[in-house]
Amino acid sequence: MKQEHASGSQGAQRTEYLTGPQVAERYKICGMTLHRWQKDARLSFPKPMVVNRRKFFKVDDLTAWERERARVSA
Repeated sequence: MKQEHASGSQGAQRTEYLTGPQVAERYKICGMTLHRWQKDARLSFPKPMVVNRRKFFKVDDLTAWERERARVSA
């Protein structure tokens, strides 16, 4: 899912979102594991945007989380 945002003179920017099942597929985990990651404060997993009880995660937030996890484990 893509959404456009106007930000001043820069024009439209595209923000990509993944659904909960898409995030689970990205990390090769089940939905319950995704739920646990969201509840575990130690992981600092990105918070989703909720629309009509569906969760949408910003791809940029997920990428930043991945980088942070890689940095911490290195």
